[in-house]
Amino acid sequence: MLTENARRFADPATGKLDFEAILDGLLIDGLVEESSVQLLRSISRQGASNGSSGPLERIAASGWKSARDPEQPINLDFLSRWLADKVALPWVRIDPLNIDVTEVTSVMSSAYATRFNVICLETSKDHVLVGTCEPFHEEWQRELSNVLQKDIKLAICNPEDIRRYLAELYQMSRSVLSAKKEHANQSSAVQNLEQLMQLGRGGKLEANDSHVVSIVDWLLQYAYEQRASDIHVEPRRETGAVRFRIDGVMQQVYEMPSAVMGAVTSRLKILGRMDVAEKRRPQDGRLKTVNDQGKEVELRISTMPTAFGEKMVMRIFNPEVLVKDQSALGFEEQEADTWNGMIRQPNGIVLVTGPTGSGKTTTLYSSLQLLATPDVNVCTIEDPIELVVPAFNQMQVQHNIDLDFAAGVRTLLRQDPDIIMIGEIRDQETAHMAVQAALTGHLVLATLHTNDAASAVTRLLELGVPYYLIRSTLIGVIAQRLIRTYCPHCVETETADKEEWNSYMAPWKAPAPEVLHKAAGCLECRDTGFLGRAGIYELLKMSQATKDLVLPDTNLELLRKQAFRDGMRPLRVSGLSKVAQGKTSYTEVLKVTPAPLIG
Repeated sequence: MLTENARRFADPATGKLDFEAILDGLLIDGLVEESSVQLLRSISRQGASNGSSGPLERIAASGWKSARDPEQPINLDFLSRWLADKVALPWVRIDPLNIDVTEVTSVMSSAYATRFNVICLETSKDHVLVGTCEPFHEEWQRELSNVLQKDIKLAICNPEDIRRYLAELYQMSRSVLSAKKEHANQSSAVQNLEQLMQLGRGGKLEANDSHVVSIVDWLLQYAYEQRASDIHVEPRRETGAVRFRIDGVMQQVYEMPSAVMGAVTSRLKILGRMDVAEKRRPQDGRLKTVNDQGKEVELRISTMPTAFGEKMVMRIFNPEVLVKDQSALGFEEQEADTWNGMIRQPNGIVLVTGPTGSGKTTTLYSSLQLLATPDVNVCTIEDPIELVVPAFNQMQVQHNIDLDFAAGVRTLLRQDPDIIMIGEIRDQETAHMAVQAALTGHLVLATLHTNDAASAVTRLLELGVPYYLIRSTLIGVIAQRLIRTYCPHCVETETADKEEWNSYMAPWKAPAPEVLHKAAGCLECRDTGFLGRAGIYELLKMSQATKDLVLPDTNLELLRKQAFRDGMRPLRVSGLSKVAQGKTSYTEVLKVTPAPLIG
């Protein structure tokens, strides 16, 4: 219940926010200057403001900065948070990933929600939480409570966000319902293994249906906005699931009827120039789109047949994510110096290792961008080309015409290259071609799947590369992982547990920090406490002492010990240094790194 003190911000006649009262409140709190307020009032009296805008929008349009904090703009987020505090209501930033679209759009019609600029945020058995920017306008609250037979609870939201998500969520809901209604008799999925009893129902949902097009547009738009790295479209018996991978963690986004999901999958296959009719075998495709900032974003599409239809995964290759400077990658100063020294050698092999999704491609592309000057010829062989970069000469593996990595490297050697990037060394022939390229005066950068840096040496031996050629060509190896980093909006300090620190870092004699950090979670990070990821690295530079240990029967343990003596830090130690810097937690580091093997 709103207090009488809070009602001073309302116009008694209309029950809506009062422009003058809001200005007075900001003045009393010392957030704005008297002169600025007088000027805005003068403009408003002259009728120069947009009469259709609410008081918060009119004030935000002035572009003021807080008188208390010149770095803080008085925008709609700031004003709506301030209002929520004044009227003792929660402030909510609308997060589409936390909204059950079907459920919340059934609470009230689009016309009703638009009329009062309110949006249902969540429902329960006894109440409905509604976002509004007009907490004193009670007409719709009484009406809705009587219709639903539930209590109405209010939260303050940014009015622009309400208008935007009203349009998008109701459009999404209409598209799904219309597609389902128009094709209610369609069989769930052509490749559904349980379809035998469903045959003969007829009807087909077209991939180019306008409703399906809207659903796909919505899906891609939200994936870009939420910083998703992968989109999973997963068919089930009755309904299909859409999930995003954000900062390495899967999150449920939406559920839709199987018939609609089949059409969405077909639409994406058409856009990716895949065979829509073929649903029995896996396929790969590519799709290039433009995000809301007007920048090109590529998606790599992969399908596979499952019990209930085709499962589709779209990996998003955002140029802003794939190409970063070294500080953004997570390199510390000493690591950056070592890495730059390795990749700037005139010839030899530099290997990047780690599991799928550990950031190897980002490291390679960002490093090649540094090296690709006008006087250098950079050539790559990839499977597939993950980002088209004008500064590189890129070639894609095509197995259907026998163009594999080995054949690609053989071709590149005839193209007068200075630097060759090999997407992955998978077999003996590719490994031998990489060594030959290095021996003939080229710098070769390549990826290899091993758990740590030292294991790359034994992996090359397993692939049949002679030990003396490894000694001659291998410059160094970098192993890496990605860890989630604390959300800067809710990170806090706490006293460090020195005993816990010493249990991990004792072998490296690193002093325990006085404070560590934690993040409880907030609206910006969807209560996870983490926002974004950074790399942690294990750099093995092939010193002479290390090369001497490369033998036909190389002892991996002795190789690791020598690398540690030469200054290599294990992945876990590198991660724990990020803990000491307040960037992540112990749990995150332990989750993604193997225990250091120090013998």
